[in-house]
This record gives sequence, structure tokens and C-alpha cells, in this order.
Amino acid sequence: MDIIDQLQNDSETRPITFLTGAEYPQWKAEHSHAESWLEANGYEGKGLILIPGEHGIEALFVAEQYDQSFVCGDLANQLPAGHYAVEGDRSDDELFNIAFGWGAGAYRFTRYKENTKPQAHLLLTDEALLTRVNNTLTAVSLTRDLINTPAQDMMPQHLADAASKLAEQHGAEFHEIIGDDLLELNYPMIHAVGRASIHEPRLLDLSWGHPDAPKVTLVGKGVCFDSGGLNLKPGNFMRQMKKDMGGSAHVLGLASLIMASKLNVRLRVLVPAVENAVSGNAFRPGDVLPTRKGLTVEIDNTDAEGRLVLCDALAEAIEDKPEIIIDFATLTGACRVALGTELPGFFCNDKTVARALSDAGERVTDPVWQLPLHQPYADMMKSDIADLVNSAASPFGGAITAALYLQEFIDDTPWVHFDVMAWNNRKLPGRPTGGEAMGLRAVFEYLNSRFAD
Repeated sequence: MDIIDQLQNDSETRPITFLTGAEYPQWKAEHSHAESWLEANGYEGKGLILIPGEHGIEALFVAEQYDQSFVCGDLANQLPAGHYAVEGDRSDDELFNIAFGWGAGAYRFTRYKENTKPQAHLLLTDEALLTRVNNTLTAVSLTRDLINTPAQDMMPQHLADAASKLAEQHGAEFHEIIGDDLLELNYPMIHAVGRASIHEPRLLDLSWGHPDAPKVTLVGKGVCFDSGGLNLKPGNFMRQMKKDMGGSAHVLGLASLIMASKLNVRLRVLVPAVENAVSGNAFRPGDVLPTRKGLTVEIDNTDAEGRLVLCDALAEAIEDKPEIIIDFATLTGACRVALGTELPGFFCNDKTVARALSDAGERVTDPVWQLPLHQPYADMMKSDIADLVNSAASPFGGAITAALYLQEFIDDTPWVHFDVMAWNNRKLPGRPTGGEAMGLRAVFEYLNSRFAD
């Protein structure tokens, strides 16, 4: 049974009442049987409390408002195991936030360690709302699962399997370009970054939707493990590099939500999938490498490899002339320094899109923050012997210079570049530690508002 499911005629279902702080005093006055219990337990009109009712235990939860996605993010684990149904009236948007937060907080990654502790299930009466909630939870859980999976089981071929399975579920088309075929078909950067690994580099390509619908292309960085290459990372910086394919996890999770919601778009998903490993044929600092677009790139640092695989995928993306290109990548530590680990930054070459995306993130409590494509910093990416360097010499503005590098491979197509952490360093309501979807719901809200029938 799903953690959020359809309400049936179940005598074992317990009521749970959701109130705002402003509604609580009147409710308390109208429920005299509960008043003494609340006072005896020192309940102050905030959070969860269990109340003995006429037909067994009832639950009460009070929050200031229900306009936040994770307001009920701890309930699945705070409540005694069982089935709960919403008592009273809450709006559809409030019910969505209640149910989504409940389900997001119930997430567990159990591939390697079983967790059989029972959880509380929420039952909904509205089938359309239930579908919307579970489609969103499926997208977030897929993103988290892919990121949480160790590199031993999440190399390029495994990422391809995940994309292929997703395509099969939704009737999408899927193909991939593998190994030396990348050179023959002119994806030299993807090949260069991935060639040192025993796991062959790949370009994954998923397409879905009516051919005449507006074209939306998603590009996700799929560096399945990043050792840093010959510019080897120190151990503490390498520890969580299984998450360096977090961008690809985001675009696959987002694709899942777009397809399940039957959004009126012609969707394309491109994932350059590689392992940045060390061996005798690894690319080196000082090498000058070609790109699909024809620009040459001098390698300053082999640990700035994400932008290299992305630039070939972005060059492929613009060939279709889509309405918009959106890429996700765990690209720079500099963005984490600027915004912290929990707020994803984005860059955009279209002011209208940027404003709408920021507004969408606020509506669904998935905040995103625009950073500037400050063109004077593009001088930092110049090379004496090639068209570009892949990493600026200056330690400052690293997220901006990385975005400016990517912009060299975009024409005038509206483009959004997300630089995300893709990982929760601390447990918050609805957000367990580990892999996380950041900005995914904001982008879907934007796309849904723009392209819904």
C-alpha cells in the first residue's frame, strides 16, 4: 500500500484534524471532551497531539498555515502506525501540501538496509488529488533513489537502465550512444572525460510527447563518480561524489513527473553519463580538446569535468531548436558558498523565464535563486592557445564563470542552468539526510503553468 492512498470503507481508519493556529481556539471550545486532555498534556496549540475520542484515538495537528510543502513532513514517523483520514475541510492546495509533506517525510532508501518499522499512512478521498500527490512523490523518490545509490551500482550503464525503464513505463523513445561511437558521432568531450573508466561513457537520449507539441529539452550532468581525474580530489571532498550524477537524477525525476502528468510538450532528455576516473588514458591538465560545437578547450583542471560533458549535450540540445533548455548539474562548490547547501542557484538568459521560474518556486515552496550571467567575467575563461579554458584561474565567482562557460554552447534559445547540491546535509521535516530533489518541483510548476492544455 502506498503511504498516500485512496480512502476506502475502513473501520480501522483514524481521523486526523488539521487546524491553523487561528482556528484552534474555537475548535478547542467546541470539543469539550478534548479540552481537559489538552490542558493536562500542556498542549499549546502547535504541532501534533493524540486525543482519546469516542471511537478510539484521534489525532490533532496545528500549524500556522498549510501553504508550505513540508509543514507535515514529520507526521508519517511521528504518528503511531495505521491509516489516517483528514477530518474537516481544507482546500485542495492545503491538502496537497499536507499529503506531499507526509509522503516526502516517509521516504526511506532501503536497497542495502531493510527498514520494516511501520509508518502512518494518509488516505485521501479525491482521486485526482491523490494522483497528483503520488506523481510528485514518485518523481522526488526517483531522484533521491538515484542519488543515494552508490557508484558501484550507479555507473553509466546503470543510469542508462534507469532511463530505459522510465521510457518503457511512459511509452517514450530511448536510445544511447556508447564508447567510441561518441567520437564517430562528434561528442568528443563526453568521450574524453569518460574514457579512463572501465565503464564506457554514454549519451542517453529520451524523447516523449506529440512531435508537434512545444519542445522542452532537459539536460542533466551524469558524472556517476568524480575522483577529480588527474587533479585528484582529497578524500573528504571525494566522499560523497556518488552524488555527482545528481543533475541526471533531477532531469529523470522531472521527466517522470512531466510524462505522468501528460504535460503538452515534446520532451527530450539528454544525459551525458561518465565516470571521471584515473588511468593511463585519462585526459590531462594542459590538453586542448575539441567540442561538438567546434570550439576548442584548454584543460586547466580535470576536476572541472561536469561543464565538459554538459557542453556537448547542450550543443546537441540546441540543434532541435526547442522552446526552452533546462539543465541541472552538481557543478560548483562556489554556488554552495554563495547560497549554502539547501538553496539551489540558477542562471538564465531570459528575464521573463527567470522571473516566472522564481515565482513558481515560491508557489510550491521549492525556492530557487537567480545568480547573474555577469559577462565581464567571461574574460576569465580565455585561453592563449584555445578558444576557452575549462576553469578560471581566479578562485572567485566560480559558479558564474562555470555558467558563462556553458553559455558559450547556447545560442539565443531560452536557457536555464541549475547549480544544485542535490544532497541534504541535515534532516529537516520531509527532507531526510541524503540525496534530494532541489528545484524540480519549481521547474515543473513553471512548465505546467506555461504548457498545460
